[in-house]
Amino acid sequence: MTSTPPFSPEPVVLGVIGGSGLYEMPGLERVREVRVSTPFGDPSDALIEGWLGGQQLFFLPRHGRGHRLTPTEVPYQANIWALKSLGVTDIVSVSAVGSMREDIHPGDMVLVDQFIDRTVSRPRTFFDRGIVAHVGFADPVSPRVHAALARACAEVGVRHHLGGAYVCIEGPQFSTRAESNTFRTWPGVAVIGMTNLPEARLAREAEIAYATLALATDYDCWHAGHDAVTVEQVIATLHANIANAQKIICAIALDPPRGPCPSQDALKFAIMTAPAAIPREARERLALFIDKYLPPKG
Repeated sequence: MTSTPPFSPEPVVLGVIGGSGLYEMPGLERVREVRVSTPFGDPSDALIEGWLGGQQLFFLPRHGRGHRLTPTEVPYQANIWALKSLGVTDIVSVSAVGSMREDIHPGDMVLVDQFIDRTVSRPRTFFDRGIVAHVGFADPVSPRVHAALARACAEVGVRHHLGGAYVCIEGPQFSTRAESNTFRTWPGVAVIGMTNLPEARLAREAEIAYATLALATDYDCWHAGHDAVTVEQVIATLHANIANAQKIICAIALDPPRGPCPSQDALKFAIMTAPAAIPREARERLALFIDKYLPPKG
């Protein structure tokens, strides 16, 4: 007897969170701007919808066009809610990071598989104010999006590294030399950044598969040659990385994520609050996520 697959296949709608220029790529068609209102305020900016081949994509400038928002000011809840409301099933988060390993050179791509939280002032959940949920988060990166990114990096031919932990700091300042050297002693640490862990947490609660494409722009201040690196060199590396990231996004659009993912039913057994005890306001605020798991409204 054939067993029933744990998840029903669904059409992939790809969300890309990153810099405002990512969507300016050859081959993107039927481009339009989409504005979304959410129960958590406005997203960072209007989203850009486009199609590559037969693949639908939504691009969201994390810091707003013109880079107006600090890492702390990014409206993470609104961003993830907006992507979910548009039907996004998989998110590729494109982020500039500092390398914490000698073998991860500026210009390399890193497909991290873990996160370490060093933030102090970020939203951590959609579930509060009358409703509680505890999702599993031991493995915060979607294996299906991670695998799709690995295929795309190999196809494009960019130097990339599989696995490693992303240390997420509050910012907007970079870490001190003492902090940087301490982080490097922690097992598995590969890169350091300021934005991805809040996104990953909220994407899991929204049942969206999520993975990071980390673009190493420089060595963090632990490196002996760090002081010799100029702002111009970092910017040049970032521009080269963005060009490669666009190629990777094109490749993943033509060979999108596939197969089951734990993210797809992360809330199934996570909601702890009895349905009758959930306030009407909370149920309406989170209807996009929870209605399928709750009895019909009376």
